Amino acid sequence: MEVKQLSVILGNVPGALAKLSNILDNEDIKTKAVLAASTEELSTVRLVVNDPERAAAVLESYKFNLELSPVLAAEVPLHPGGMNAILKSLSQADINIHYLYTTINRFGEETIVILGVDKVEEAKEVLKRNWIRLIGDEIYSL
Repeated sequence: MEVKQLSVILGNVPGALAKLSNILDNEDIKTKAVLAASTEELSTVRLVVNDPERAAAVLESYKFNLELSPVLAAEVPLHPGGMNAILKSLSQADINIHYLYTTINRFGEETIVILGVDKVEEAKEVLKRNWIRLIGDEIYSL
């Protein structure tokens, strides 16, 4: 139950993210989750979209530098310590979280987090054992 994420490298200049978003919008590719982080010269934009393979093909046709990779989508339990239920279980299993961000929409009341981890398969098993609901392909229809 992993989902596919696009990581796109952009120049850290005004309008770069808007250009990316406009191309996806024109192709009716809907963003489900987004994270943008910058250095002085470059930005990395991580996206979960409704059609990751088509989005990758479209962006490659525009000569964007990108990578398609597996990430996990997990519902944060709605109780005190809900986020820690995810973080602590991964930490105890010696799984490193490289980044974490949330989706734009939800299924119900729970927040859905996107997790980039160093050991995807192990992380899936750890989270399932700890009663964390993983979201699969249904994220594309959020």
